[in-house]
Amino acid sequence: MVIQTGEPVIDPRLLFTRLFDAAVAAADPVATIRDFLPPRPKGRTVVIGAGKAAAAMAAAFDTAFDGPLTGVVVTRHGQHAAAGRIRVLEASHPVPDAAGLEASAQLFAAVQGLSADDLVVALISGGGSALLPSPPAGMSLAEEIAVNQALLASGAPIAAMNTVRKHLSTIKGGRLALAAHPAKVVTLVISDIPGDNPAFVASGPTVADHASRHEALAIVHDYGLVLPSAALRHLGSSAADAPRPDDPRFQDNAVHVIASAARSLEAAANEAARHGVEAVILSDSIEGEARDVAGVHAAIAREIARHGRPFTRPSLLLSGGETTVTVGQGGGKGGRNGEFLLAFALAVDGWADIHAFAADTDGIDGAGDNAGAFADGNAAARMRAVGIDPRAALSRHDSWTAFNAIDALFSPGPTGTNVNDLRAMLVR
Repeated sequence: MVIQTGEPVIDPRLLFTRLFDAAVAAADPVATIRDFLPPRPKGRTVVIGAGKAAAAMAAAFDTAFDGPLTGVVVTRHGQHAAAGRIRVLEASHPVPDAAGLEASAQLFAAVQGLSADDLVVALISGGGSALLPSPPAGMSLAEEIAVNQALLASGAPIAAMNTVRKHLSTIKGGRLALAAHPAKVVTLVISDIPGDNPAFVASGPTVADHASRHEALAIVHDYGLVLPSAALRHLGSSAADAPRPDDPRFQDNAVHVIASAARSLEAAANEAARHGVEAVILSDSIEGEARDVAGVHAAIAREIARHGRPFTRPSLLLSGGETTVTVGQGGGKGGRNGEFLLAFALAVDGWADIHAFAADTDGIDGAGDNAGAFADGNAAARMRAVGIDPRAALSRHDSWTAFNAIDALFSPGPTGTNVNDLRAMLVR
């Protein structure tokens, strides 16, 4: 599908949509989970799980596992999914709710009274932190919700947020695995974390890490977090200490990352090649303020368009990871991918040969109903033509309104997986 010069004939929006579909397919639990099935134990098999992909993972595991099992997982509201023998609960994301508190209790109940002959399979994916509220003694659910809201508005990277979360929880940071001891715990992870450290996915309910409560307090200080007094008191006490990875109760457990941004980016690059476009993967673990990351990506795109370096045209650049949005005044609507694209559109305003796309692979960008959007060098002008000031919209974090006004939202619906964001820039 290319002409002699190598210029892609395919429409950029269609190309980007096919790249997204390829990236999501590479992270589909049905396609990946069979390669990581644990052997049947002498005793019981109990499946637990949490995250945006938990229902799809549970359905895939239920179909693939050759043996009896029981289990319960929790995913976000609105999935209405079935998973065979595994119950699927729903709770709120990105802000926890009472349904999540009950889900945490159900997961704890599922792993009680097990023996060394039993097996626990934990199906973990991004979003599990919000779906599993379980505040420690002295903290209420309302106070855990306040902590979560402060973290979401802080601009802190996901690893930092989850370090704080795990020290203000009775289920995160490996504590759910300890509740299952002496049963062996095998954790299967779909990673949405830059770097793919499984201990940070969903704040690691079954996977411990070395971060301490002192590091959590440093994060609170560094990002100026205003937390409830009960949360600060807990972080200041030894009761907040999380189990360490060298705890002997973890020694027989196993952890496998079954899908990640890196694999999905490779699948997207292969899909681009099918359409005659050679892709360059910049990184699978880009973090930072969304509008700042957009400025760097736009500068590279302009350099290609102006000087044919560091890559010749046509060029397709791919990146993954998770940007952040520090929310101030404004109260606009939109997630980090929309914010990235709105800043990108402003940075390439007038560059007609530059096209861009960004979307969350779970199908939902922030709390909106879209995964992301499409942008190009004419997007800002089209917004102005319909009465939207794109710069003012960016200052209000109102990307959804801006892209909706020019019919440029991308809304595939929930995908059943989550390996973070896919960004693509095409310089024609």
